[in-house]
Amino acid sequence: MIEMQGVQMVYPNGVSALNGIDVSISQGEFVYVVGPSGAGKSTFVSLIYREEKPTDGSIIINGVHLRKLKERKIPYLRRDIGVVYQDFKLLPRLTVYENLAFALEVIEENPKNIKKRVMDVLDLVKLKHKARQIPDELSGGEQQRVSIARAIINNPKIVIADEPTGNLDPETSWEIMQIFEEINNRGTTVIMATHSRDIVNAIRKRVIAFEDGTIVRDEDRGEYGYEI
Repeated sequence: MIEMQGVQMVYPNGVSALNGIDVSISQGEFVYVVGPSGAGKSTFVSLIYREEKPTDGSIIINGVHLRKLKERKIPYLRRDIGVVYQDFKLLPRLTVYENLAFALEVIEENPKNIKKRVMDVLDLVKLKHKARQIPDELSGGEQQRVSIARAIINNPKIVIADEPTGNLDPETSWEIMQIFEEINNRGTTVIMATHSRDIVNAIRKRVIAFEDGTIVRDEDRGEYGYEI
């Protein structure tokens, strides 16, 4: 599913974000990516969906060598990868339904299939009753649910979540985590960068811990392990 060997990332300003990363993630795993700010977590996840290109090393996603991937092929890679952001990134003038339908329209999904798929994912995130509202009419937790729905609208093999509960209150964060668990239970690989000690320690999954651009810990059913 995801294979990294000897991955290094040095930004143009000389900052070294990742140093010799070797990691393998299998289909259907749920992985937390943890570590202090600036440890390399966001760079790690951005490499998976080819937001960044590594300076050195090999990254293979679903059999695709990312360093060899032509720019015009990146959108096709991303059809198998859903991304959930901390700040939602919804289209503010479109309704909830239109935000999700648009994600299918851009990949030229058959119009006959769009309505059913949109309503199915809204049912999963428990927002069918909000389909005609715009993002500003929703709470932060509801907007994040829409963001999750958009990430899974195309049945991706991988969902990447970068601090998905960072702007949410604790109760809402637990509700969001239940959705991610359900997505994972359906066979989707989930990779979540997070600073939430409570979530990581309560919902035990694989933990990959970063410090200074290197992996210092990789444990099944691990703990958060950092003072915050």
